[in-house]
Amino acid sequence: MGLESKHKVDASFSMSSMTDIIFLLLIFFMLTSSFITPSGLPVSLPSAKKPKVAIQNVSVTITKDLKFAVNDKASSLKSIESDLAKALKGSGGSVTLHIDEAVPTKYFVKVAGIATSLDAKVSVAAKPEK
Repeated sequence: MGLESKHKVDASFSMSSMTDIIFLLLIFFMLTSSFITPSGLPVSLPSAKKPKVAIQNVSVTITKDLKFAVNDKASSLKSIESDLAKALKGSGGSVTLHIDEAVPTKYFVKVAGIATSLDAKVSVAAKPEK
């Protein structure tokens, strides 16, 4: 009897498309895993493993007694904007903030805002971790 079917099923399977998918998934997971950054930095102490300080043009210091100084010259909160403008001379430049850890944040934000309004790059000095 001639009962053979005209359509024969091929039992072999090509794995090339499966390997393409595996490599695409591998690349995807490798790229996304590098974007995860650890969080939970210490808040109470201003410290860093390797403090990076830009080329220092102007230094602003605030002590725990709330005494202000621009390039080691005494200043006040009212006159710090004009003192910074004189020290930067309108060229932008960079300002390094040396602020005691006991100083309230509002003074840090105030001085950093004044510096950025004068088109200066602001960096914060920190002591290295031990």
